Amino acid sequence: MKTPKTAPEVKGPWEISADEIAAILAGSHANPFAALGVHQAGDGFAARCFIPGAEEVTAMTLDGTAVGDLKQLHPDGFFAGPVKLTKQQPVRYRARRGDAEWAVTDPYSFGPVLGPMDDYYVREGSHLRLFDKMGAHWIKHEGAQGIHFAVWAPNAQRVSVVGDFNNWDGRRHVMRFRSGAGIWEIFAPDVPTGVPYKFEIRGNDGVLLPLKADPFARRSELRPKTASVTAPELLQDWDDEAHLKHWRETDKRRQPISIYEVHAGSWQLRQDGTFLSWDELANTLIPYVVDMGFTHIEFLPITEHPYDPSWGYQTTGLYAPSARFGEPEGFARFVNGCHKVGIGVILDWVPAHFPTDEHGLGWFDGTALYEHEDPRKGFHPDWNTAIYNFGRTEVLSYLVNNALYWAEKFHLDGLRVDAVASMLYLDYSRKHGEWIPNEYGGNENLEAVRFLQDMNTRIYAEHPGVMTIAEESTSWPKVSQPVHEGGLGFGFKWNMGFMHDTLSYMKREPVHRQFHHNELTFGLLYAYSENFVLPLSHDEVVHGKGSLIAKMPGDDWQKFANLRAYYAFMWGYPGKKLLFMGQEFAQWSEWSEATSLDWNLLQYRMHEGMRRLVRDLNFTYRSKPALHARDCEGEGFEWLIADDQENSVFAWLRKAPGQKPVAVITNFTPVYRENYAIRLPLEGRWREVLNTDADIYGGSGKGNGGRVQAVNAGGTIAATITLPPLATIMLEPET
Repeated sequence: MKTPKTAPEVKGPWEISADEIAAILAGSHANPFAALGVHQAGDGFAARCFIPGAEEVTAMTLDGTAVGDLKQLHPDGFFAGPVKLTKQQPVRYRARRGDAEWAVTDPYSFGPVLGPMDDYYVREGSHLRLFDKMGAHWIKHEGAQGIHFAVWAPNAQRVSVVGDFNNWDGRRHVMRFRSGAGIWEIFAPDVPTGVPYKFEIRGNDGVLLPLKADPFARRSELRPKTASVTAPELLQDWDDEAHLKHWRETDKRRQPISIYEVHAGSWQLRQDGTFLSWDELANTLIPYVVDMGFTHIEFLPITEHPYDPSWGYQTTGLYAPSARFGEPEGFARFVNGCHKVGIGVILDWVPAHFPTDEHGLGWFDGTALYEHEDPRKGFHPDWNTAIYNFGRTEVLSYLVNNALYWAEKFHLDGLRVDAVASMLYLDYSRKHGEWIPNEYGGNENLEAVRFLQDMNTRIYAEHPGVMTIAEESTSWPKVSQPVHEGGLGFGFKWNMGFMHDTLSYMKREPVHRQFHHNELTFGLLYAYSENFVLPLSHDEVVHGKGSLIAKMPGDDWQKFANLRAYYAFMWGYPGKKLLFMGQEFAQWSEWSEATSLDWNLLQYRMHEGMRRLVRDLNFTYRSKPALHARDCEGEGFEWLIADDQENSVFAWLRKAPGQKPVAVITNFTPVYRENYAIRLPLEGRWREVLNTDADIYGGSGKGNGGRVQAVNAGGTIAATITLPPLATIMLEPET
């Protein structure tokens, strides 16, 4: 930056000292609003401005009336002089240099946008509209249109907003400091939407920090660029009231919920390998999900992130849908399109940690602001990321407001909260001496507990149709129970134990499964301790673990048969369902975020058969209340066969009040069993509503001819059935 030249002292009612001029030119003035803009000067008013490159300046009102020519007090572009105004008001300048002429509306002639109540609610931590106040918003203020910028940086010496609109010059839009809230703000007139910007922050030690992206930015540049982008307020003609009303008024635990987990960047790609836009995804993904019978799409994080292989879990822009897929309006249209056909949208949400990229939240104002200063609390050893300081009111407000933002602005149906276990335990992935106990000497992160409880309380109060889902891998109690009962307040919890135990069992050769029978029965001991979602998620098909079909033992036929039996076992098991993309048609290759799914496999009978089975499982699950209406309640389940480890057979009854029961029977060996006796609750004919060994799914076509007969023999009702090899069948009474 050029060293300011010394200017002589200026005499007059609009005088300003040479030191103040030098401070303005250097960008070091403690309060430029006191020096620049329109001010009382004796009995009248004076205007002062800094316009680099200008040789002459005329002050005007916003309607274009000239009110005075200003005098150049410094050749670098500082001007001042009396203006013919009857009151203090915003002004615009006509600047000239040679034959060039341009207009500049003075940001320092406008009053603040935020008010004392904003400061109060920010300090109290109860502001639930921060997303409408912080960041960059296109507004009309005191007669002018422009962008209002606001950022929290309480320990900064100076904060400026820089962008293409001011040639990235930090001296041009130095912000006003609201000391009561630690917020810097400025109204920048004439700045349009669609312009990149960042914050230039000078720490309290005077050191200029790397330019920072806006924590509340609602739009960002496409990586590898890292600037935030000014965006208009989201306008979407929502056509989803019927969908929202249904979920507001229903008990989600008693609804069929089958979730298709999707990584938006690799579900499909264009021919040239680039990402599909949200509109392109809407044209293909939404019809596919409808046809497959899933009730919800859950996206791996689609918030802005710099590094593709993080899959979005290391986000630098919690408020901005990633530029990879187009503008935020495109995502809103996608959600609206889903809702119009009854599909819910869930977003993976990451409030546990954030990456340390220099343009992000790390040491935002030169101090540990969003994170803990002590690495024993503020650094995550597994992911080399920073951990949010859940004990700081402003950080909690930032995160809680973000949850509310997605529900309100984008009508999201749910948030699946990532890495909850890492938040709950102070010693998570840490050795002795690498963590700090809580105030009672324990390893529980009481601040994180309070944050999760507050977040869940707020979002269910404001948006009762939304559901929150915890990815919590430990036995922390009451994760999905209400806060007023001592719970964390989530609607559901991922059943990681189910995924671990059942996959462990399925990987075994069938001959050995009899010795591990309890791996499948153990889960029913705790199946109703939480409101569970049964996940077969992305975590199980990456990092060398192989796809689900590749985990199965045996030759190719047995692999497919095992996986078909496993899927039907899971769809018949109590709990909501989640399946990661590509696994519905048994993709052989391990998932990679860099390539599209192997859709070409659907031309082959076995893969198409698997897809057809998952489709039929979804529609069976949805159409049979016995399979979903008591997913989270013990009275909806009854063992029929729990101890036939010798044959690796499992059977149970799914029930719901006033509904036909459904019997789920699985044979996890390749042995074809005829004349297998099974107890049933009702006499008469039972219909085979699903058989994973059916030819249409790629099976051997063995079964019961569509019917079995249950008879009462000596007070015991039972049926003699055929068990196809490596298969699951479902039966229901005909009447």
